[in-house]
Amino acid sequence: MSAAAIIQTYISILRGINVSGKNLIKMNLLKDLYESLGFSPAITYIQSGNVVFRANQMPPAELEKIITAAIATKFSITIPVIVIEPAELKAIVAQNPFTTKRSEDIEKLHITFLSQSPKLVSINLLNSNTYLPDEFFISEKAVYLFCPNGYGKTKLTNTFFESKLKVSATTRNMKTAMELLRISETIIG
Repeated sequence: MSAAAIIQTYISILRGINVSGKNLIKMNLLKDLYESLGFSPAITYIQSGNVVFRANQMPPAELEKIITAAIATKFSITIPVIVIEPAELKAIVAQNPFTTKRSEDIEKLHITFLSQSPKLVSINLLNSNTYLPDEFFISEKAVYLFCPNGYGKTKLTNTFFESKLKVSATTRNMKTAMELLRISETIIG
């Protein structure tokens, strides 16, 4: 007799879809794709490729490969996908130094999620004071951003962090990160 599969909640964050008319994927089609993979329920949030879903327990890196391949096959686009567990997202949100050590306006806060921990040598090459008034703190798998003039005007983009840290990255505003956490907590069985 085999053991029953353990079902777990995950959050996937896709990079670079529905931006400036490129890599267009309708959220209902993305939801259908996830559910065709057996990831159910799948709940999308806004148009930028955020999906909270339930699946058999497996390493997030394995889920990233499955989802990336399925998107490439179904939509003919190859995009980075970062999968995190709710507990990890909860810790990332809770440890934001711009809310724990300061009280910056949440509208000006963003989190750049990293596909893996960057090498210390890459982190040490960055000096956050160089990019003022924008500020950042790098943690194990996230970069916390404070952009007082808005994210649209910062040089601290996904591409910037990917080139400097040598990892895939995708950014969400703090409100989106908190909403993804809330959704993930509502579907935990």
